Parts: sequence; structure tokens; C-alpha cells
Amino acid sequence: MSKIAIVTDSTAYLTPDQIKGLPIRIVTTPLIVDGETFEEGVDITPAQFFAKMRAASDFPHTSQPRLADVLAIHKDLLAEGYDTVINIYLSKTISGINATITAAAPEIEGQHVVVYDSQITVILMGQMVLTAGLMAQAGASLDEIIARLDQLRASTDEYFIVNDLMHLVRGGRLSNTAGMLGSMLHIKPLLTFDDEHKIVVFEKIRTLNRASARVEALFAEALEQADYPIKAWVIDAGNETPADQWQAELQEKFPQANIGRSFFGPAITTHIGEKAIALAWMRDPDRDSK
Repeated sequence: MSKIAIVTDSTAYLTPDQIKGLPIRIVTTPLIVDGETFEEGVDITPAQFFAKMRAASDFPHTSQPRLADVLAIHKDLLAEGYDTVINIYLSKTISGINATITAAAPEIEGQHVVVYDSQITVILMGQMVLTAGLMAQAGASLDEIIARLDQLRASTDEYFIVNDLMHLVRGGRLSNTAGMLGSMLHIKPLLTFDDEHKIVVFEKIRTLNRASARVEALFAEALEQADYPIKAWVIDAGNETPADQWQAELQEKFPQANIGRSFFGPAITTHIGEKAIALAWMRDPDRDSK
């Protein structure tokens, strides 16, 4: 019987407590701020990153996790007896890490290497990773784990309310003219992942309250249409108090859903900007036995 482990990247935003005792390993994402490189989740906290980002002379940027780091993790896992490794990374439309590991897989000796595109990122990917880790620990087969991941992946949805449009302009999501006009008009664009798993502008809304109400309406529709229990998260980029308040309000409005909290770490905040907030949801693996 195969001994299975899972490798993911730091944008899953899983805590040490969440993965304690599970066959899960995390490779870090490099962050570059004013020419200085940091490792996400290792030598810079989100608060420290936000402060550096505000003071930086240029927009910070990221690079994909280093192949050498991933290969080192595989080597360590092999030494621990793991002959099968599932790599679950952020969407291949966001990062080239999926393609990099796929290309390197034939050179990894003694292991069956599977690269699984989460087609998403942040805690939605993190939940997939946790589910795979728990199943692997319980002795599930590779086929069983992949089937469950497919089921969870098909149920994901997420809407971001972005505070700073210029991050979108820099990333090519909006034209410079639209970005400048939107900033002057205080437009709060909703972002989501489209059918090709790319981040796109879903709608442009004039105020934060209206944007939040629109996301709540979308969530209500999802709850009504789903024939399975839903797990959701309010996710923030350095604005914990309003995010905590929104979580409490949503849990009261939608008691049938399990609504938790998570955060956008530095690597993702680089692309969507500080003070972004989101509601994300998926099939709840803790309450769903299908």
C-alpha cells in the first residue's frame, strides 16, 4: 500500500496547528520588496509585509516557489517512506509552479509524483490540502483522494472586494484609465475566478456596503442551489476588525453554513492590494459524507 504525502505552497495559508501530525509539507513563496527577498510565512509576517509595501518605492512582487526547495522536500519525504506525493498548488493561471513540477516529476526517482491544480488559492486550496492530508493519514488510496479533491474543487467559489484598483492595473486586470477613474469614483470592484480559473473583474460597485450586499446575495443563491453543506470563510488583507464583524453577521444570517475566518498573506496581497476582503465557500468536507 502506498504511503502518501501532500506538498503545497504557502498561499494555502495553513497554520502549523492545522497541519500538525499530518503528512503535509509547505514550500514557501519568495517575496521581493525594494530588491530584498523574504520567504512568505517564514521570515516576514503579514503586518510587517504590509508596512514594507506601503513604504516601498515600487510595487512588491513574487516569484514561484523554488524548484530546489520542492525537490528537497520530496527527498526528505522519500527518506520518511513516502512513495507517493500529491503536489497541490495555486491555480496554474496564477503561477508557473504546476508546470515546473510537472516537468521535473520524471527526474524524481523512487516516488510517484502527482501535480494537482487546485484552480484556486488561499484557504479554499488549504481546505483541499487538509482534506487530502487527513485522508492520506487514514489510509485512503490515491484514487480516492483525487476523487474527493475533484469534488471539492468543483464546488469552490470566491468573491474579492478590492480596495486599491492600482494593483489591478499593474497586474493588467484593468486599464490605467479605468483604474484611475475607478479610484476617483471610489468604485469597489468584485473579483472572482472565471470558468478558465483566471481572476477577473466580476462587477464594479460604487460603495463597500453595496459590494458586501452583492456578495451576500451571491452566497445566498449558492446556499439555495447546493444539495450539500457549505463551508465558508471571510478572508481579509490586514483589516481584521471589519472582517470579524462581517463573519459574525454572516453566521447569524446564514446559520446553515459553517463560516470561518482566514487571511490573504503577502503573496496574494501583492496582487490584490491591502485591505481587500473576500467571501469564499465550498462543499464542507467535515459535514458531507458523499
